[in-house]
Amino acid sequence: MNIPAELKYTKDHEWVKINGDIATVGITDFAQGELGDIVYVEVDTLDETLEREAIFGTVEAVKTVSDLFSPLSGEIIEFNESLEDEPEKVNSDPYGDGWMVKIKFSDASQLDDLLSDSAYKEIIGG
Repeated sequence: MNIPAELKYTKDHEWVKINGDIATVGITDFAQGELGDIVYVEVDTLDETLEREAIFGTVEAVKTVSDLFSPLSGEIIEFNESLEDEPEKVNSDPYGDGWMVKIKFSDASQLDDLLSDSAYKEIIGG
């Protein structure tokens, strides 16, 4: 299982890549594996400002629909529109082409609450 060390993680199985005050967010390799074949990603919060842990969208797999939770407070500034036509990118490349949203975060102190790769591995028993 792929858990890149340079990323941060949440207990909700999302990864976060920080670049300045922008956080790119997706779901982890573990999450996509648990969900199975992803058939649809819906994000209807573009240009909205959300609090941390607010729902920013959903990911739909063949057997289930799961909510996506914002790992940080801030504005959803970009949605990976390629997922509209190719949601399977979340399965094939969860840390690359399968990213979901970019958030311009408003409270850098929240970064301290994100999990390291080793802490996330403990949660999933890896």
